[in-house]
Amino acid sequence: MPMKPGNTKNLLLRLDPDLAERLQTVAAVEGRSVSDVVREAITLLVEQRRSDKRFLRLLDDNLARHRQAIELLRDEEQ
Repeated sequence: MPMKPGNTKNLLLRLDPDLAERLQTVAAVEGRSVSDVVREAITLLVEQRRSDKRFLRLLDDNLARHRQAIELLRDEEQ
C-alpha cells in the first residue's frame, strides 16, 4: 500500500508487547514495514465493518443520539 508523500496522518498506537513483537515478525517475514502491515489490517477492518449489520445498527443508533443532542442544543439557543 504505497502512500503519497505528505498525504498521511500520524497516529500513536499502543500495543501489548507480545502483539507488537508478532506484528514486527509478520512485517519482517513479508519484507514490509510495520506501518504498511498496520495500514493493511486497519483497511480490512474498516471494510469489514461497512458490511457488518451489527456495526451499521450501532452507527444508526449513534447518529440518532447525535441528532437528538444537536436538536436539544438548537432549542436552547432560541
